[in-house]
Amino acid sequence: MANHPSAAKRARQSEKKRVENRYYAKSTRNAVRKLRTTTEKEQAAEMLPQVSSMLDKLAKRNIIHKNKASNLKSGLLRYVKSL
Repeated sequence: MANHPSAAKRARQSEKKRVENRYYAKSTRNAVRKLRTTTEKEQAAEMLPQVSSMLDKLAKRNIIHKNKASNLKSGLLRYVKSL
């Protein structure tokens, strides 16, 4: 347990951010999965900018590493081009 009021507040804030970050990371992973299972090129090309934006936001907030976001975007772009 926290010994100081400021430490207790920090613990509350950290927990709230952890839950929020988990939500955004999970919804982004689901969007990536949905894009990878899409077989129509038009639909995939339409989804790609939104998924790329989601990945960039996660990297900006340090939820995932910027290189991981770049690698995922690159793979998705190659997948859409191959359709």
